[in-house]
Amino acid sequence: MSKIAVLTSGGDSPGMNAAVMSVARSAALLDMPLIGIKRGFNGLIGKYPKPEDNYVELSLDLLLDIADLPGTYLRTARCPEFAEEEYQKKGADFLRSLDVQGLVVIGGDGSFHGAQALCRQGIACIGIPGTIDNDLGYTEMSLGFDTAVNVCVEAIRAIRATSRSHDRPHVVEVMGRNCGDIALTAAQSTGCEIVVVPEIKNWEIGDVARRLKNLIERGNTRATVVVAEGAWRTMADFDYVSYLKERGIKGVYEGQRINAVNFAKVLQEMASETDTSVRATVVGYTQRGHAPTARDGAFAFEAGAMAVNLLKHGISNQVIGVRNGRTFHMPIDTALNAKPHFNRRMFNMVNAL
Repeated sequence: MSKIAVLTSGGDSPGMNAAVMSVARSAALLDMPLIGIKRGFNGLIGKYPKPEDNYVELSLDLLLDIADLPGTYLRTARCPEFAEEEYQKKGADFLRSLDVQGLVVIGGDGSFHGAQALCRQGIACIGIPGTIDNDLGYTEMSLGFDTAVNVCVEAIRAIRATSRSHDRPHVVEVMGRNCGDIALTAAQSTGCEIVVVPEIKNWEIGDVARRLKNLIERGNTRATVVVAEGAWRTMADFDYVSYLKERGIKGVYEGQRINAVNFAKVLQEMASETDTSVRATVVGYTQRGHAPTARDGAFAFEAGAMAVNLLKHGISNQVIGVRNGRTFHMPIDTALNAKPHFNRRMFNMVNAL
């Protein structure tokens, strides 16, 4: 294999640039020219009229300063068209027109499906897991997860300090659309008293309120409730708008989805006998926009080097991950069939103590 390409796809995650840099260094060591595909699979199908918006020739000089930068230099975007075989073939033909024989795909579940499709079109592909949610079942960690957790830990520690000063419980919403690993790990790391995750189906606000009320009555007036953003979808039906309106709470409207602020209002009303004010903070996209931690940076370095080495030796249709603390690779289809593991024991422990 004489020429390869790399792209970042799906949601951006800290460490993507570090992984691209590692791919570039490894490719340079093997005298393999490297092409950077811009904006995920969109660049492969020539979605943008200017060629420079679709791909760029990558050199070490160009990439020297990006390894520690947050975000992704190659940009990222979702590409629903790539689910169709017509566009998969178009992407493969585009790579062949550039004399590219192998591709490194950095992204999550959807990105790996795209890599799998390109393999069927005759393009050798290796996947690197880049998603802060850590929702890929085959690997212990994905690129960006450790950084996202550390951002949340820093935010929660600061919030708990001011909560303690004012005797106010706090709701903290973190990312995690289908997976509560960020919320659970951040709660474990900071001593939070309650965590709510999407893996628990039909959880009830009343249960959370009762636990919070019990904590307050025991003297814990700065208890912290960590909620993964995806948990709103798995919540049991509850007409929170009517509940708050009946109690004279303003700022809520029919059809409005529940959020951290209104969740805090409900908890405050349900625990009203304790005369405690409950506040809320959404950590948000700061979880994506930080420079990678040492752990994410080291994994990016190993994964990028392994990806290039696999392609050089003609090995394809593989994804890279971490098992028992060590970097390894396995077939894409096997990885995609692995179900994410939810640590129910730790979830129960956080909510019990």
